[in-house]
Amino acid sequence: MQKSSVIKILTVGVSLYVCLVLGVVSFFPDKPEDMDWKDRESYNKVQVGKLKIGANRDEVLALMGSPDITEAKVVEKNTIQIMFFRTQHVKADGLTTKDECTALLFEDNRLIALGKSALDAYSKS
Repeated sequence: MQKSSVIKILTVGVSLYVCLVLGVVSFFPDKPEDMDWKDRESYNKVQVGKLKIGANRDEVLALMGSPDITEAKVVEKNTIQIMFFRTQHVKADGLTTKDECTALLFEDNRLIALGKSALDAYSKS
């Protein structure tokens, strides 16, 4: 086999592989809900770092996916909701607990606090 034939076959093979990978990535994007817990935890850590106070609840959910734990209440006609997203592994028990999560606090669908301050504010309200 000639050297130029081998190069052509390799070029075609690599090109097909790249097209296949791009097609899979384009048509089957990762969703947070489809990730295993380790990947979801890492994903959540990165996404929490992107959040800005004042963000709309729907924008946050589009970015983060469904929360692992959520609670809500009405205080003086304001809807207060706290969502917990798993961001750190604590105990291998098959359960996600609040101490393994980062809290996001919303008032009337706007993000008003993150982390421990969110948990403290929710507890005091």
